[in-house]
Amino acid sequence: MDFAFDARTEELRAKLLAFMDEYVYPAEAVAEEQRDRLASPWDTPAVVEELKAEARRQGLWNLFLPDAEYGAGLTNLQYAPLAEITGRSPQLAPTALNCAAPDTGNMEVLSQFGDEQQKKQWLEPLLAGEIRSAFAMTEPEVASSDATNITTHIERDGDEYVVTGRKWYISGAMNPDCKIFIVMGKTDPDGEDIRRQQSMILVPRDTPGVTVERAMRVFGYEDHYHGGHAEVIFDHARVPASNLVGEEGGGFAIAQARLGPGRIHHCMRLIGMAERAIELMCRRAVSRDAFGKALAQQGVVHNWIADARVTVEQLRLLVLKTAWLMDTVGNRGAHTEIQSIKIATPRAVVDIIDRAIQLHGAGGVSQDFPLAELYAGARTLMIADGPDEVHQRSLARRELKKYL
Repeated sequence: MDFAFDARTEELRAKLLAFMDEYVYPAEAVAEEQRDRLASPWDTPAVVEELKAEARRQGLWNLFLPDAEYGAGLTNLQYAPLAEITGRSPQLAPTALNCAAPDTGNMEVLSQFGDEQQKKQWLEPLLAGEIRSAFAMTEPEVASSDATNITTHIERDGDEYVVTGRKWYISGAMNPDCKIFIVMGKTDPDGEDIRRQQSMILVPRDTPGVTVERAMRVFGYEDHYHGGHAEVIFDHARVPASNLVGEEGGGFAIAQARLGPGRIHHCMRLIGMAERAIELMCRRAVSRDAFGKALAQQGVVHNWIADARVTVEQLRLLVLKTAWLMDTVGNRGAHTEIQSIKIATPRAVVDIIDRAIQLHGAGGVSQDFPLAELYAGARTLMIADGPDEVHQRSLARRELKKYL
């Protein structure tokens, strides 16, 4: 593995770093001020649309999508350091570049498994940043970490499918620009192969029977920038049979294809979040005095900063190795590494952000610094995309097979 970035990555990194300094960081305070004046907290601040227009003008658009027909055509290894940079401002930067979840995963699904009509109707406006989308998988009544538990029904009725179920923590669904749901449910609940019972189907937001019930809070936050995390009811919602994504029974396989890149994208951005926390920690340490000397002179602060730097460097190498493996041997070949970064990265980043909060005292838990929101986001990722314990279980089984 070559540790140097190639020429294209270096060029994009330089452009993106300049874009962050000139446009994104100054927009953070502006976005908050504009949001306070919006008619609805779920509307998009004007500055976000300005950021999107500028990012597109600079060619910093759809960087996540490896398919050159639809996106930038970057490999995972090329995209990794770019996603890290966007993680330094997770509320604004990914959206500005049209690289924000859940749209990224949904666009990948549509580009890989959608038919031509589905691509034209939904993928193209998503690629253009004209609409947003949501992925409806998690359910409140079952342990959705095991996708075979899902109880939402997708029943065939002539030329239509009827979707019935209750989902929650459906990211992006509160955003009025969210126009389409990719819903995972069971088309064959009694099927012998439990991994062939599920299917995915496209359900437009304005379909009769679809109700966005409420916004779910995450550690007290409603995550306005990403369109919230909603509870959504599908009450006999009818859609054309042509809205099925792929084939009946293909939902589980599509979900695995979607979640592999999604997990590494999250880990890339988490490293950027950790870098932002380290920067804030250092700035605070050199600007505040306590007990007769600067915080930067306190031994425990030295330990926190040093440990954080070592941890980030270790995580970055593991994430880059995983990206390289995904490019060279595919997601299956990188299975162990994908699970490893999913376990290690959120856990370590939570600890780094926690130390930064501690160093900021009361300010660390306030809205005047991004640390509390960064903490909530990082801690949530120990649950999202499969709880750590699920990945530990799978990883341990893989290791034990070597000795059986």
